[in-house]
Amino acid sequence: MLDKFDLHILKELQADARVTNAELAQRVGLSAAPCWRRVRALEEAGYIRGYHAEIDRHMIGLGVLAFVRLHADRNTGEATREMEEAIRKIPEIVSCHYISGAGTFELQVVSRDLDTFSEFARRVLINLPNVKDLHTSFSLGEVKASSNMPLSHLA
Repeated sequence: MLDKFDLHILKELQADARVTNAELAQRVGLSAAPCWRRVRALEEAGYIRGYHAEIDRHMIGLGVLAFVRLHADRNTGEATREMEEAIRKIPEIVSCHYISGAGTFELQVVSRDLDTFSEFARRVLINLPNVKDLHTSFSLGEVKASSNMPLSHLA
């Protein structure tokens, strides 16, 4: 079970994962060694899955963000697994969710521009195994994008 120190550590690391252990310990009210042990325990328990650099997609020339809903031809276990494996291998697909309602998967796909996306959709997406149809919407502007998880419900 997470206590107030664990929650504070998670909050601080979400805000700045590059913070030193000494600074983190000071922020959460612990000495360095117990703080380090808690961080390691949170990592080993799976609460912290990794540390990543957040890259601005626009700065690296990926101006298009598309939301693609894939409809499967068949929703059998083997056909779905085959589709999942193929999706995991495509770097332009930055997020994929198995969804309820209409469709089977909801993808987030990044691309340089609309022409590049169109070519990618015709060459790659529609040819994924078991794809029956796809529907695409494009982001017209980002209101909020965060990988930070809310923690207040754990307090």
